[in-house]
Amino acid sequence: MTCKDTHISGAEALVRSLIEAGTDTVFGYPGGAILPVYDALYDYTDRLRHILVRHEQGAMHAAQGYARATGRTGTVIVTSGPGAANCVVGLSDAMADSTPLVVITGQVGARYLGSDAFQETDVVAVTQPITKWAYQVRSAAEVPFAVAKAFYIASTGRPGPVVLDISKDAQVGMLDYSWQPVDFIRSYDPDPQPDPEALLRAAELLNSARRPLILGGQGVVLSRAEGLMQALAEKAGIPVGLTLHGLSAMPSDHPLLLGMAGMHGNVAVNVATNRADVILALGMRFDDRVTGATDSYAPGAKVIHVDIDAAEFDKTVACDVALHGDAAAVLRSLAPMVREADRADWLGSLAPARRAEEEHVYGPELERRGDAPMTMGEVARAVSLATRREAIAVTDVGQNQMMTARYFGFTRPRSFITSGGLGTMGFGLPAAIGAKTGRPDRTVCCFTGDGGFQMTEQELGTIMQYGIGVKIILFNNSFLGNVRQWQEMFFGGRYSQTPLVNPDFMRLAGAYGIDGVRVECRADLPAAIARMLADDRPFLMEVLIDPTDKVFPMTPPGHAVDYIMLAPDKFYSHD
Repeated sequence: MTCKDTHISGAEALVRSLIEAGTDTVFGYPGGAILPVYDALYDYTDRLRHILVRHEQGAMHAAQGYARATGRTGTVIVTSGPGAANCVVGLSDAMADSTPLVVITGQVGARYLGSDAFQETDVVAVTQPITKWAYQVRSAAEVPFAVAKAFYIASTGRPGPVVLDISKDAQVGMLDYSWQPVDFIRSYDPDPQPDPEALLRAAELLNSARRPLILGGQGVVLSRAEGLMQALAEKAGIPVGLTLHGLSAMPSDHPLLLGMAGMHGNVAVNVATNRADVILALGMRFDDRVTGATDSYAPGAKVIHVDIDAAEFDKTVACDVALHGDAAAVLRSLAPMVREADRADWLGSLAPARRAEEEHVYGPELERRGDAPMTMGEVARAVSLATRREAIAVTDVGQNQMMTARYFGFTRPRSFITSGGLGTMGFGLPAAIGAKTGRPDRTVCCFTGDGGFQMTEQELGTIMQYGIGVKIILFNNSFLGNVRQWQEMFFGGRYSQTPLVNPDFMRLAGAYGIDGVRVECRADLPAAIARMLADDRPFLMEVLIDPTDKVFPMTPPGHAVDYIMLAPDKFYSHD
């Protein structure tokens, strides 16, 4: 059968539709209820690359990494029952982090639905609360339209995951195939236009502000508004803070960039937040890890909130002006209305906060010498410098995540990929596989802890099979480090179930044919990094880390965001 044939099976229609929708890579795992699709895929491997993962959760995170690195929609194909159920964590993660995915799940034949047939799960019911759209396809004729609609919903408005549950009937049935993209759905408005009067009020607030602050979130990255945000900041002399997902939206060394906001963010950002008189929040949702105690968040600021999702307005932090629209579109309209200004005094007033962080956090973290145990911060900084700050950094969750966010530098957008809203341990390795698959031209560094790595370490098999050149930096402190930090600080040092007895990670990597090195002392680190980055082959660099290493600064739970611990016994003074 050739591509010119139009009377084809639903399975072939699905494969063709994926290609028509712009898909070039699929992450998946076959099984009985999806076998017709995999059989059809056999004839299209020259146009649609399939990456066979070792677990369906790995497929989900790989597709997320692919989407976040490329700006395109990630695609997953799995079977029914346990295959579909194993996607739930990834769907929840993608929904929380606004990642566009289309997930194809096999399903039993329509006449068996509801009968508890072998490997039957009510996928639509399970996934509706954690997707933008979940739909069951029961006939072959529905397939092309369902795929077109799925990609439209996943990639427009506030992006997110979509599930298509394809019954066996729809896969084996026949149809006269034709493809028509979807660009309109009644009652769905993915491109709202900001209110002109709200734009005027926002401009007036910014023009009259003495201490304005821009807080940029992932919405800036999703709308490709990085340059627009930076241009507005430079024009009006406004300092910028970024959320965890906003990192890399502005070069790390830009003089207006204060750093990352929130619990483990940079001191100057959090101090500026509670001193600002106007905050322009761009594509960020005021997550609790950003705000700290909301009743003391930005007490003197008028808040201008820009978001494509109207549900975010006033959900956590009340806004004075709501600008409902895509961040890039809003900035194009708002920027000409904002006057040029020199706010050097405002930026200069934040210098003490920056100096305090240098003295009490960066210095102790980065300036250890000799036989002192290594820290995650110094390793992340060393890798960043060795890649000239041009690599994509993918992290797992925990101390490795926060340390990489704080110490890895960026020069290009879409260079930081992590699990934010859900905080999924095990995210890092498969997400790095997806990022490298989507951007083979870039160095991809996966920073992970010994705990998170062991949740999805089976994906080393995927790396082996396809030769995916991910650079894995494994921080080994023989603890669930972030939980240990909280146990030490807030639970009297009672380390309940956080020490880890780990395998020999070098032998593990070797079993998968992956080269690696174990770094036990600081003097060996530069040579190990150079060896890791010498070519584009996969590599595992395990680094022994001080188990007492902690992430600072830190705003303890329940406190104002400018109540900042610089060390266990040192707080930032506002005077």
